[in-house]
Amino acid sequence: MSTSVPTPTIADPGPLGLAGFAATTFVLSSFNADLIDGSLLPVVLPLALFYGGLIQLLAGMWEFRKGNTFGATAFGSYGAFWLSYAAYVKFVVADLPADTAHQATGLFLLIWAIFTVYMTIAALRTNGALLAVFVALSATFIVLTVAEFAESTGITKVGGWLGLVTALLAWYASFAVVTNSTWKRAVVPVFAGAASAGAVRGGPVEGVEGAHS
Repeated sequence: MSTSVPTPTIADPGPLGLAGFAATTFVLSSFNADLIDGSLLPVVLPLALFYGGLIQLLAGMWEFRKGNTFGATAFGSYGAFWLSYAAYVKFVVADLPADTAHQATGLFLLIWAIFTVYMTIAALRTNGALLAVFVALSATFIVLTVAEFAESTGITKVGGWLGLVTALLAWYASFAVVTNSTWKRAVVPVFAGAASAGAVRGGPVEGVEGAHS
């Protein structure tokens, strides 16, 4: 006779992953929007390595543990994005031909634009707060990709401002999920519609859940 062993529950890693993404995106976008002296750009690298990179990667692995395919794919991938960005800036950019380096950066951004667009389609089954993050992020990646291939500083600034909007939306989503989870009820709205009813579970709102497979 066999007995089943209860599966331990873990905390929702969504707010942590969203916070790491938001903070790193905000800092880099401040430079893209030309709000901060470009010579200070290396300040992004520690954030990209640890908060945006490692922490998001861990959040993605915890989402696997929770059975959340969407969250695992998103946080795992964007954690890898920030880690690869840090490696690209630190170890690769300086060795690229100056006249064609923008093409390499454009290609790097293009693959993330494609990934983000199809994740936005999947996000239609989550909630309004998270969907807004992905819509803004898709626009950010697309605009920055165009800016690199066109070598346009003006378009880069537009991408920077879009990135700042994305960061604020991600902070909001993180704030909503951690607050609702702590208060054990829906205090901050995440705008869950009929398609994302699975994102709400007994009061606390789990921001990156509702799209399981």
